[in-house]
Amino acid sequence: MKDFRFFDAHSHINDEKFRDDAGVVIARMKENCVGAVVVGTDKEMSRRAIEIANENEGIWAAIGMHPTDNRGEKYDDALYRELAASLKVVAIGECGLDYSRVSPEDRPSEEKRQKELFEEHIELAVFFDKPLMVHCRDAHADAIEMLVSKKKEYGDKLRGNIHFFAEGSETAKKYFDLDFTISFTGVITFARNYDEAIRYAPLERILSETDCPYVAPVPYRGKRNEPNYVEEVVKKIAEIRGEDLEIVRKAMVENALREFRI
Repeated sequence: MKDFRFFDAHSHINDEKFRDDAGVVIARMKENCVGAVVVGTDKEMSRRAIEIANENEGIWAAIGMHPTDNRGEKYDDALYRELAASLKVVAIGECGLDYSRVSPEDRPSEEKRQKELFEEHIELAVFFDKPLMVHCRDAHADAIEMLVSKKKEYGDKLRGNIHFFAEGSETAKKYFDLDFTISFTGVITFARNYDEAIRYAPLERILSETDCPYVAPVPYRGKRNEPNYVEEVVKKIAEIRGEDLEIVRKAMVENALREFRI
């Protein structure tokens, strides 16, 4: 196991909110032995994620297109294949389905667009033998249906993580049956509707993340989030499960290294 004390499985230190002090944040990560995956949401964010990963030991990248963040970008398979071949790219995404802000009249066309885009990422992940980094909101039934179908086709080559998991144990089980992991953010430090899934999940199926710069955990609420704060997420997972913090801490690191084959 690499010498990380904590691991942030999903961060956005490629975000504009870190433009002026990303180096300072990364220096703190190194001092605190925090590893991280920096996640792209479109081609520019993906390129920046790779840049940061290439420049810093202990940081890796995920590349892909968020289903709704940049609707002006068309999926460019040749470009994303080029990015996916980078040595420090360990996952494909942030990709998936998000119906949360879709109007009823746009729903049919938007569902079709998002499913086609998600399928492109699934094919890319399988081709490069990398896990998916899945964003899913108000669309788990469709996401699971697609993944079940692709799992029959690709078997063990299809795997990944459901980031910012916010569902119950029934949905979690469906992802576990597909050999996927789920990850939790700082939201669990101030909202209790995640507790049941956290207790239910096998420890080896959970990852810790920040989704920074968003959803800073207690005691940093209201501030810009950063990978160093993933420690608070790990502490809360241990508390909710009633397990020893050191056991949970080690598991979160080991699970991430295994998931991303680091």
